Amino acid sequence: MRPLLILLLSTSLVACQRLEDVGKAPDFTPVETGNEFFAMNTVPMPETTVGAAAPAEQASLWSGTRGSLLGDRRAAQRGDIMTVVIEIDDKAEISNSTGRSRAGSDSMGIPSMLGIPQRIDENLPTGASMADAYSTNSSSSYKGNGSVSRKEKLTLRVAATVLDRLPNGILRIQGSQEVRVNYEVRELIVTGFVRPEDVSRQNEITYDKIAGARISYGGRGQITDVQQPRIGQQIADVLLPF
Repeated sequence: MRPLLILLLSTSLVACQRLEDVGKAPDFTPVETGNEFFAMNTVPMPETTVGAAAPAEQASLWSGTRGSLLGDRRAAQRGDIMTVVIEIDDKAEISNSTGRSRAGSDSMGIPSMLGIPQRIDENLPTGASMADAYSTNSSSSYKGNGSVSRKEKLTLRVAATVLDRLPNGILRIQGSQEVRVNYEVRELIVTGFVRPEDVSRQNEITYDKIAGARISYGGRGQITDVQQPRIGQQIADVLLPF
């Protein structure tokens, strides 16, 4: 009884929480609690250039600083922002078939052997004869077919923040985006590691150049809630052996 009471209590608590969201649009995740906010809120490292420019050269258009006209504005430090371009267009088709067959037969008889089979036949039941002592045959066959067809297409762009610069220069990035339409919030999360040299001059990087990429595109709200089975059904699917 105790496990049943615990299950009923937890179910009621979840139901009460769901009742609080009735008629309300799902809230956004506060940006102040994310890793991106803490990365951008840190004090930036002082900018250094090869061969410090003299004070008289600070107004030159050819200065190597990021604030100059021709400066490199690609993300390279903690708190910098870059654009991640996600263009997934995958298609996979696999088809295979296997077949196997086997047949075998065997027979043995003694039609004549110094008249011995004829003498034995006199004592055998009607219709039996040593001429056909035994005869066997067997056959088996197997055939299998399998196919897989999959197609995925996704085109997204999201701004990601550099969370950390590792000792070897690799950048750890994370980006999140939330869009609310009516009562449904679509969430996009991207994390991974990138090399600074893979970032384009437009401060963009494609998803296939992100090591350990983790891309999540989902949602929460009324549509997602309807598509999910009820809690009782999920528990029954786990516990029932059939």
